[in-house]
Amino acid sequence: MRFNVAQLLKSGIGSTREYDISDDSIELEDAKVVSPCRGHVKLTRVLAGILVDASIVVTITLSCSRCLEDLAYQLEIRFSEEFEPTVDVLTGVRLELPDDSGAFTIDENHILDLTRAAQEYGVLALPMQPLCRPDCAGLCPECGHNRNLGSCKCTVGDVDSRLAVLQSLLEGQREES
Repeated sequence: MRFNVAQLLKSGIGSTREYDISDDSIELEDAKVVSPCRGHVKLTRVLAGILVDASIVVTITLSCSRCLEDLAYQLEIRFSEEFEPTVDVLTGVRLELPDDSGAFTIDENHILDLTRAAQEYGVLALPMQPLCRPDCAGLCPECGHNRNLGSCKCTVGDVDSRLAVLQSLLEGQREES
């Protein structure tokens, strides 16, 4: 996801270029990427550099937070971010950036690389508790059996003595039905 933006940097403010992304890949923490990135990028010349509006879709493999089975997840990464040049495109003079800016930059060859931005926003787009399905039963806390595959032979653990009254009410309801 690298774009040569030298001509766009020479253009007037408000000039745009649009590109389709295909067959590029990124790496994400805590997820295995299983398909190439696809999407659309719009680059707009602004006073300080290039404004990037990106929409990227990639399929990743995650582990279900309840049953630990792998699941395929279509991750949508969207961001708008400004990239600042490190070299003046007309004179070749190195531009000073604030040390604490943390800004995304365009390299000295006027190449804008979206990889780092896509990775950072991709990590933010990851679900906090991915589920293989909404009604995932999870694992048995006693034996570790995947409850989605069937029930196990474990007995219900000891009931807290403070909740024993509620347990007896529950058992009474079962006998009545």
